[in-house]
Amino acid sequence: MMKKLILFLWLTVVAVAVFAQELKSPDGNLTMNFSIQSGGVPTYRLTYKGKDVIKRSKLGIQLKDNRQDVGVGSDGDMKVKATNAKTSLYDNFEVASTRSETFDETWKPVWGEVSQIRNHYNELAVTLKQKGTERVMLVRFRLFNDGLGFRYEFPEQKNLVYFVIKEEKTQFAMAGDHTAFWIPGDYDTQEYDYTTSKLSEIRKLLSKAITGNLSQTSFSPTGVQTALMMKTNDGLYINLHEAALINYPCMHLNLDDKNLIFESWLTPDAIGDKGYMQAPCTTPWRTVIVSDDARNVLASKMTLNLNEPCKIEDTSWIKPVKYVGVWWEMITGKSSWSYTNDLPAVQLGITDYKKVKPNSTHGATTANVKKYIDFAAENGFDGVLVEGWNIGWEDWFGNSKDYVFDFVTPYPDFDLKEIHRYAKSKGIKMIMHHETSSSVRNYERHLDKAYQFMKDNGYDAVKSGYVGNILPRGENHYSQWLVNHYQYAIEKAAEYKIMVNAHEAVRPTGIARTYPNLIGNESARGTEYQAFGGSKPNHVTILPFTRLVGGPMDYTPGIFEMDISKINPSNKSHVNSTLANQLALYVTMYSPLQMAADLPENYKRFPDAFQFIKDVAVDWDDSKYLEAEPGQFITVARKAKGSNNWFIGNVSGEKGFTSNFTFSFLDPGKTYVATIYADAANADYKTNPQAYTIRKVLVSNKSHLVQKSAPGGGYAISIVEAKGKGDLKGLRKL
Repeated sequence: MMKKLILFLWLTVVAVAVFAQELKSPDGNLTMNFSIQSGGVPTYRLTYKGKDVIKRSKLGIQLKDNRQDVGVGSDGDMKVKATNAKTSLYDNFEVASTRSETFDETWKPVWGEVSQIRNHYNELAVTLKQKGTERVMLVRFRLFNDGLGFRYEFPEQKNLVYFVIKEEKTQFAMAGDHTAFWIPGDYDTQEYDYTTSKLSEIRKLLSKAITGNLSQTSFSPTGVQTALMMKTNDGLYINLHEAALINYPCMHLNLDDKNLIFESWLTPDAIGDKGYMQAPCTTPWRTVIVSDDARNVLASKMTLNLNEPCKIEDTSWIKPVKYVGVWWEMITGKSSWSYTNDLPAVQLGITDYKKVKPNSTHGATTANVKKYIDFAAENGFDGVLVEGWNIGWEDWFGNSKDYVFDFVTPYPDFDLKEIHRYAKSKGIKMIMHHETSSSVRNYERHLDKAYQFMKDNGYDAVKSGYVGNILPRGENHYSQWLVNHYQYAIEKAAEYKIMVNAHEAVRPTGIARTYPNLIGNESARGTEYQAFGGSKPNHVTILPFTRLVGGPMDYTPGIFEMDISKINPSNKSHVNSTLANQLALYVTMYSPLQMAADLPENYKRFPDAFQFIKDVAVDWDDSKYLEAEPGQFITVARKAKGSNNWFIGNVSGEKGFTSNFTFSFLDPGKTYVATIYADAANADYKTNPQAYTIRKVLVSNKSHLVQKSAPGGGYAISIVEAKGKGDLKGLRKL
């Protein structure tokens, strides 16, 4: 009887797991197990130090039915051949072959948080053949010390050439009801405040989490966006995202909240299809970053490592930028993008702006822009952004208008040639602004002309925008067609040696490794929302764990006047941050593109605090994450590129935070002067946001700091190596 029972159990195991193979990370902490389950279903499981990260989860893709291929027959006539009607690429598979390898390299980014990045992983490639169709699909797994990346690959084959994806069926089965930091799933925007809740609470909270936007399309009561950050009850930090989003729709996650299983949910096109594919091809990587230390999530370079190496041969023209601009005055409502109030509508090439009355609120005037150029030159900034310089802003949004901008014709009060001459004389680079109003067809028609116009007039960088619903009508901001457009714009810009900072585009997925002229993205709720009613004070303690996992954000920090009514009396918004917190963002929110976003007159009110913005670097040789907890606090130290200067930033959430760390990252035996910009004892983001203190102390690699941050507050520190006794005079050692 016992022998029969053992035989029965053995047969059951064989039926459930037809094939299984294990892959370990280089340090052995992560284990991925791939198996074919009953019915030929490919699955995977991921553990970290023996703890479940992803429980047994299914893999695969569902195809659209009734796909037909059209070709030319041997007799020259058009032939229509119906492809296999089976839509499953998620079962009836058997393993055809497997291949394992180890990869270890170190590469140097053009710009970044560190001067070199190690790319070290163990790989398992599983080639699957589907019984009955003979279709082939390869699943490639790469296991790093900081997480797992995997993707689907479709080699050239006779039985799978052109195919349409109805849905990707990738699962991420959670091992518990984790705490999640999430924003609602949406095909058109990521500009939401984060909600912190248990996974099981998403359904009841999602409707309140959806706040108004100029273009938004939600899809499920349990749908959320990546990068999704979670924390387990036993202290694991898990991040779900994707890498190398190329020629494929953006992935969201839909939660089965009864079983706590996330399944991929791709962004559809105008007719509901998810992706049009032609073999050979691949999907983006699906990524799972995991650690028992939150700092390791922030330090992970796995997303970059899963992208292709740089494809731009000469990168000497790609340079990090610190800039100011004619922007915040329009965001707050002090100034306008438009030139006149006389026109109910504009027709480019027909409307004569010489016949209308200027509205006196237009921000992009020659005189005003020269003031910003002077301010930039006086304070060591690299560039000046000007929005609202080109005709069409009287009639730019909400009318489903195709020919909305031409990207080359300035308003009568913006002397483009004079601005070019004046900026050049001051050593300042101008930054172009291309708002497309989401009329993507129009932008592509004008792209070459617009980029050439930039080069002819001395512009090396562009801020592009995609506000409003997409044209062609019915498309979504994150569908395959739009993802391809954003990529086209980046690659076309590289041909003209132009750097791109795209706003409202799809959130980044590490593509800046391949195309480092993509120096910035918005793709999240940025500082502008502080003038639209405010953001939660913990917002900046979550973004580095979520949005920034895929690449840097043009967050536009540096606001010193928190009461927006002092800029525009009709705007009652309040910036939910202390002034010291705003300084810290230049370090905690990594970006090679950093804006001092406030008005020049507000910086002149606080010149001692403004000194930190003038001093802080935008490119780094090294970065150390000293303290971190999503939603509560982040403390980062960074070493400026090509120097021995360090900068530290800390931001805190609603509860405030007290830092406690040593300066062990400094060179042994050296003394440094640290200037600490901190919240005053009575600082509070609501009631006393501009209360700060500045003190100087001497530090070494043995120094220890205990520093308090107010609610919604923070601190910033600049650290410069002492050169002589004069630097030490009157300063105490920390």
